[in-house]
Amino acid sequence: LQPFGPVTSLNWLPSALVSWFGIFLVWTVLYSLIQSLRRASRFEAEALRLQVLAKDAELRALQAQVNPHFFFNSLNSVRALVFENQEAAANMVDQLAALMRYTLQSNRHDTVPLADEWQAVQAYLAVEAIRFEERLRVSLGIDAGLEAVRIPPMALQTLVENAVKHGVEPSLDGSAISITARRHNGFVRIAVSNTGTLRAQSGSTRVGLANARQRLALALGAAA
Repeated sequence: LQPFGPVTSLNWLPSALVSWFGIFLVWTVLYSLIQSLRRASRFEAEALRLQVLAKDAELRALQAQVNPHFFFNSLNSVRALVFENQEAAANMVDQLAALMRYTLQSNRHDTVPLADEWQAVQAYLAVEAIRFEERLRVSLGIDAGLEAVRIPPMALQTLVENAVKHGVEPSLDGSAISITARRHNGFVRIAVSNTGTLRAQSGSTRVGLANARQRLALALGAAA
C-alpha cells in the first residue's frame, strides 16, 4: 500500500498509482496467461478425446462392414450344400455358429491375438472344405511364439476368404492356399497367397482388402 514510504503529501499519490497499476498489470497478465494455458490444455484434451472417438467409430463401422460380407458368402455355401449333402450342410451350420460367436465377441476389441484369429480361420476353412473337398488345399507356416501378436479381428480371415473366393472357387482344379506368419525386420509379416492369375475384370468389389488396410492403420498406426 505504501511503495514509496509514508504518505507526506499529494506528490506521493502519482508514484503510488503507477506502482499499483504496474503490480495489477503484471498480476492480470500472469493470471490471463495461466487461464489461457488451462483452456488450451482442456481444448487439446477434448480434441484428442474426439479424435479417439472418431477413430473408434470408424473402426467399428469398418468391422461391421466385414461381417455381412463374410456371412453372405458363407450362407451361399450352406445353400449350395443343402440339396447335395444334408449332413455336410448341418456340419457347416455348426462351424458358422462358432464363427458367429467369435465375430460377436471380437468386435468388442480393436485387436485380437493371432491365435484367436487363427482358430476362426480354421473354422472357416472347415466350412469351405466341406464345400470344395479336395479342390481346397491349405499349407501353413507360422513361427512359434507369434500367438500373442495382436491384429484387427477378421483381418486374417478376410485375406483367406479372398484366396478361397478368387483362387479356389473359379478353378475346376481348385487352388493351394498358403498362410504364413514370420518375423521380418522387427515386424510380423502375415501373408496369404493362392495359385492362379489376376484378372482385370474379376467382379471383385475390392472392399475386403481396402477394409483390412484401413483397420490395420486405425488399430496399429505406424506399427501396421
